[in-house]
Amino acid sequence: MTDMHLAAGELKSEPIRKGFGLGLAEAGKRWDNVVAACADLTESTNMHFFAEAFSSRFIEIGVAEQNLVTVGSGLAAAGKIPFVSSYAAFSPGRNWEQIRTTICLNDRPVKIIGSHAGVSVGPDGATHQMLEDLALMRALPNMVVIAPCDSVEAYKATLAMVSDKRPNYMRLAREATPVFTTEKTPFEIGKAQVFWPGKDVTLVATGTMTYQAMEAADLLAEHKIKAEVIHVATIKPLDGKTILESAAKTGHVITIEEAQINGGLGGAVAELLSENLPTPMIRMGMRDRFGESGKPEELLEHFGLTAKHITQATQHFLSDHNGHKH
Repeated sequence: MTDMHLAAGELKSEPIRKGFGLGLAEAGKRWDNVVAACADLTESTNMHFFAEAFSSRFIEIGVAEQNLVTVGSGLAAAGKIPFVSSYAAFSPGRNWEQIRTTICLNDRPVKIIGSHAGVSVGPDGATHQMLEDLALMRALPNMVVIAPCDSVEAYKATLAMVSDKRPNYMRLAREATPVFTTEKTPFEIGKAQVFWPGKDVTLVATGTMTYQAMEAADLLAEHKIKAEVIHVATIKPLDGKTILESAAKTGHVITIEEAQINGGLGGAVAELLSENLPTPMIRMGMRDRFGESGKPEELLEHFGLTAKHITQATQHFLSDHNGHKH
């Protein structure tokens, strides 16, 4: 795909949550019925861009995440398009039952934003490193689950959610990450994108891990391994067609996510392949354990979520299955 920046010298880094904040402010300009509410983390979730521009359409709920989503459900019932935000550890971590009962059961188009997800939250530690949100939200009927790969895609996703009539959950990272997509890079809710074509192995990644997968594909090319990188921005509904076509071509699949592999992207792809095209696969991510306190880059290295680790895992995987040399 040419509509993105790939050379390291071209890249800037920016928090993915900033793309959401700017996208929400733009949505406020375009649609009068877009409203927002936050649980005492307005600056941290970057919802302040909207709150400062549209104060009459913003509600500070306070530290009351259960109220946050029930108010959102009520606003949706009144014809508004509500965005509600907090840290993912608290929403959906603390208010899952209210999301289930008041939003999903009634199929209300509330847009739930879970910021500071993944181990890259860093020193805040295991209590704030939300790793189970993808599994929690995937299990809810009617819920759409989105994890953008950079701030530019988060901006597009925010605007796209306004027109989506279903409940949406979008997962955001705290730390600045490389901005490698552009305004021209395709984005569509429910559609996966082939970011890097290949024929030997399929790397299926989401959120912050897609850039790591792209770097891994570049490293693997030096070892004569042509990896295909599929970016899954929408984990539910999963774009099975794009993943199955790639799996049929390469015969090997690796999923990569900054979340629990049980029930997350890895779980979703494993279900897809087992039911439609049984294919050798491995899942990279958090393996049934909690995070730890540390610097973001240290934690990604510790938990094997860097391009180097993806490269090594791919080489071992292919060697075990078809004789590629490590």
